[in-house]
Amino acid sequence: MDGPPVRVQVLGPLRLVVEGSVVEVRGPMRRAVLALLALGEGRTVTVEHLIGALWPSETAESGRAALHTHVSRLRGHLGTGAARLQTRQDGYRLQLGTDELDLARARELLSSARGTATADPATAFARLQQARALWRGPILADLTDVEPVALAVQDCTRLHREVSDALVGAAVDAGKAEEVVGLAVAGLADDPLREPAVLLLMRALAATGSAAQALRTGREYRARLADEAGLDPSPALGDLERDIAGGAAGPPQATRREVRTAPATRLLGRDAEVAAVHRLLAAERLVTLVGPGGVGKTRVALELARRSTPPAPVLLLASVTAPDAVPHALADAVRLSVVQGDVLAACLAVLGDRPALLVIDNCEHLLDAVRDVVDALLVACPDLTVLATSLEPLGLAAEYTSRLAPLALPDRHRDGPEPGAVTQVPSVAVFLDRAARVRPGVPVTPAELGLVADIVRRLDGMPLALELAAGRLSTFSLADLHERLDRSLDLLGGRPGTDVRHRTLRATLDWSYRLLTADEQRLFRHMAVFVDGVDLATAERLAAELGPDSDPGSLLARLVDTSMIDATFGGDTRYRMLETLRAFGLDRLAAQGEQDAAQRRLVRWAVELTAWIDAAVVTDREPDADVALRRELANLRAAWRLVRERELLDEAVAIVAALFDAVFNRDLVELWGWAGEIAGDPGLAGHPRATAVLGTAAYAAYAGGDPAGAERLARAGLQRDDGSGGSSYCRHALAVALLARGAFGDVVEHCLIGAAGGDSRHGFLGLAALATAYAGDPGKARELNDAWLAAARSPSARAWAAYYAAEIENAAGRGEPAEQWYVRAVTLGRSAGATFVVGVAAVGLNSMRAVAGRTGEALAGYREVIDYFAGTGNWTHQWTTLRNLATLLRRLGDDEPADLLEAAADAAPDAPAVAPAAPIVGSDAPAAAPDAPAVAPAVDTGPARSDPAAPAPGRARALEAARGAIERNLTRLRPVPGSVSGGVSGGVPGGVPDRSPEAGTVSPPRPARR
Repeated sequence: MDGPPVRVQVLGPLRLVVEGSVVEVRGPMRRAVLALLALGEGRTVTVEHLIGALWPSETAESGRAALHTHVSRLRGHLGTGAARLQTRQDGYRLQLGTDELDLARARELLSSARGTATADPATAFARLQQARALWRGPILADLTDVEPVALAVQDCTRLHREVSDALVGAAVDAGKAEEVVGLAVAGLADDPLREPAVLLLMRALAATGSAAQALRTGREYRARLADEAGLDPSPALGDLERDIAGGAAGPPQATRREVRTAPATRLLGRDAEVAAVHRLLAAERLVTLVGPGGVGKTRVALELARRSTPPAPVLLLASVTAPDAVPHALADAVRLSVVQGDVLAACLAVLGDRPALLVIDNCEHLLDAVRDVVDALLVACPDLTVLATSLEPLGLAAEYTSRLAPLALPDRHRDGPEPGAVTQVPSVAVFLDRAARVRPGVPVTPAELGLVADIVRRLDGMPLALELAAGRLSTFSLADLHERLDRSLDLLGGRPGTDVRHRTLRATLDWSYRLLTADEQRLFRHMAVFVDGVDLATAERLAAELGPDSDPGSLLARLVDTSMIDATFGGDTRYRMLETLRAFGLDRLAAQGEQDAAQRRLVRWAVELTAWIDAAVVTDREPDADVALRRELANLRAAWRLVRERELLDEAVAIVAALFDAVFNRDLVELWGWAGEIAGDPGLAGHPRATAVLGTAAYAAYAGGDPAGAERLARAGLQRDDGSGGSSYCRHALAVALLARGAFGDVVEHCLIGAAGGDSRHGFLGLAALATAYAGDPGKARELNDAWLAAARSPSARAWAAYYAAEIENAAGRGEPAEQWYVRAVTLGRSAGATFVVGVAAVGLNSMRAVAGRTGEALAGYREVIDYFAGTGNWTHQWTTLRNLATLLRRLGDDEPADLLEAAADAAPDAPAVAPAAPIVGSDAPAAAPDAPAVAPAVDTGPARSDPAAPAPGRARALEAARGAIERNLTRLRPVPGSVSGGVSGGVPGGVPDRSPEAGTVSPPRPARR
């Protein structure tokens, strides 16, 4: 290389030598800059990488200034060799030849020795001695607090082990075994469960005449491996023992081949996956099994290799660090000794003349080299099939990618009542099998199966995590382990005798993380704050903000390809992380000092999303807003926790107020609770949107069964009104509470004031129409409702207008048009996910069908409504439904449960009033005559209880009685197809049953999808 000689040594304390003289480089930061540039091995090291490694907490400007200063002084240290330190467009490059960097020289000597080991072991031995002599002590010991340096130190340590192993093998082959026995003993002492070290020591001992000691070493290792790891050694140990016992030292290939121990445990829960890949291999030349680290790719691949006839050779790449070593590792895998010439060509010649399966495991860190080798194999060996495992695809045209998912998880509703079924779930079966090996004879009790089910769910069903967790049962009880799973990255580890990548959960994930570029790592970290993933638009926006010089789509695609995030398709593409990966991402986020920025970005996203929902939900885009709200509930929940923890009142107010209209039509009780949280915040006094918050909190109190509290909050908000527009929230909540207690005149008054103020969002005219109908004036009610219908802009608004029309016609004794309006309300409400109006309309419809003698339909409909409100916790509306059911039961002659339901409702503080002046919407009592002055009482309260002094039944007993009565009476009737469900109450908003395309029908409610 041109210019004066410059050498940098990193295989020990950092040393710079210029023109034969050692130059002292002072200061840890400057030494770290030199080390990072040298470890780049002639590649450009970006400014961003250097600043992120050395000054992660500094601003970009101050970091660049400091870096510039250190680079300038390094050029001074280089003296006449200053031109070696070159400035590039995006970073710096230290130009060094192979002989000028000890790390590069060590790799070159190792590669050269491997190429000549078979033909000339003496020369290989000499080169390996030179290579090992390059290590001068602890590697960069004063710089390991710099993360990239620490990672490089690990790589150098692995390289040192490879050189030492190769040196022992070459010495034995060259007849110099006595010179390396001590080295072989030290190698085994460093890792007593590493089989290659055992094989090397046995060969060295046998070659020096200590055959008995060699065989004893093998027996001790076999026992130690079984006791400490529960594993059996590979066949190579038995082969070598036979050779030594027969007077031979064993073939050279047996010592150089890194043979993996065969798992002694059964492969559980993967029968379907093994069969599927087996079918693929019958049709495809190249199948790559991809998935996140620890998902079990290697185990599945080894199982397929074992089942192959004859058993397939397996090329294990986890311990191979140099790309040019891949052909040599392939030669070892196929038991080929290449004396001279091209190693890969020799492998192709051996594999090319017969049908065979070749398994190549752990390709991700040597992707380019493996791609070249596999491409050559497919071209030269037409009867060869290749099964590869990798974090990401190889990228060849012939490749078929099969993604391996984690083990199936137990259903949350089955882990209690059906313990026998739970134990057969693959993830649970694996955990229990491994647990039994740690604690033999101590079975998991049926009562503990719930804990097991939750453990495997929290570990995503990842086989490695499950095995590591079960291993901890030697220290912790099941309950103790469950409580400590929030520390799973470090808690789950310490498994001896395994690949270092899999000794802890953190090490497994870190292996995958380190293969990403800096921009990819940054996007991965910041996506981790989204607990339920993101859609494509959010992912690309996040990528653009974090890596402005990279293509957002490419960054996202790379994270999917490397199995760091999972893409799901089906109407809306979603990008999610497994919980174990998300925990690792949050950990790295904190380590990089980016937690605050990422959390603030999540809060900003929540404010912007809820603002969009607020604007869309009152238009024809309401169905889209409904989908977005339900899809993002988990992320909004996480953002809300941050808002409250950080006391971000402005953001909290913005979210709560923006969700009023969306939640108004949906029984999302948790979101109503957010308004209650901040209603009492001292900082709310004087806030410009305090009135809107109090109005929202008032409706939350009503939905929670506290109409008195709702009135109090609503009136307090009206007193604070400063003209900001928040009074409509309060006036609407107040009207709803007043309607529940039958104050119809006050309801109309407040609604007309709200409508006169220009508010068209909250349906004041429709609510006034409902109160007017209940007060006995259906004609005026129709006028008001027609005006509301003309102003309605969203599907839910039109659904409410249809519901109000149904109630008006029902009150006027016009059953047929009322039923048509109820059905229309259900249809419109379902189209937009406005499930509360679906519920109230369903109750009215059930009541009318009961009066018309369609009792089976009514009973089935009540069953679904009751189950729905039991799930949402909306007892204000549940009591109305139970009262209406009681009326139907009394008509059927089933008085005992009817009495119980009415007694429970009468005693419940959150049940709406039932006096004649306060009719309940959706009653199945006969409608009043057209000329009647008022609507008849909604519920026939029936005879008084036989024992008024007896304690009133509670909620649980009321539900039990209602469900039992429904089922009992349904069995007496012929089943009638087509029932209506939903949720409901005295004419005011709340709930969330699922939508279906059938008009007039509500399918049984289910929890909103995350």
